[in-house]
Amino acid sequence: MTTWNKKLLDTLTSTMKINPNDYSALTTSPNRLQSLGFALAGWLYMLRYQKNTRIMGFASAIIFGLALWLQIDLTGWAILTLTIAIVWMAEFLNAAVEAVINLISPTYHPMAKVGKDVAAAAVLLGVVASIIIGLLILGPPLLARLTG
Repeated sequence: MTTWNKKLLDTLTSTMKINPNDYSALTTSPNRLQSLGFALAGWLYMLRYQKNTRIMGFASAIIFGLALWLQIDLTGWAILTLTIAIVWMAEFLNAAVEAVINLISPTYHPMAKVGKDVAAAAVLLGVVASIIIGLLILGPPLLARLTG
């Protein structure tokens, strides 16, 4: 193996060789059920402390109800579900980024602001895209239902 190939291989495999348990006060959970519990605890945290998550839950329910009423086809359902899930994931990741920034930068720092603002922008991008997708999928059958 050439030196260049070895360097490339080392670069590609370096991260996977790091054991997270060596660098964390808490070990990773070997129990899948416990891991699911941690994920659900994160979701409940979001619902309790992040008002946007409650708004998103209400909006998601409205969209799914509208899609049921309009009898959207399976492809439309798949796209709507994926779109809504991506917005939820962006919001969850935004909250995680904010939590980490608050932990490592308890006082104001311009780069902490950049990190928080960029994470929030990712959510905004997802929301704008989801509105466009929602209008494309739900708009025509809604207009037909309302005008027909």
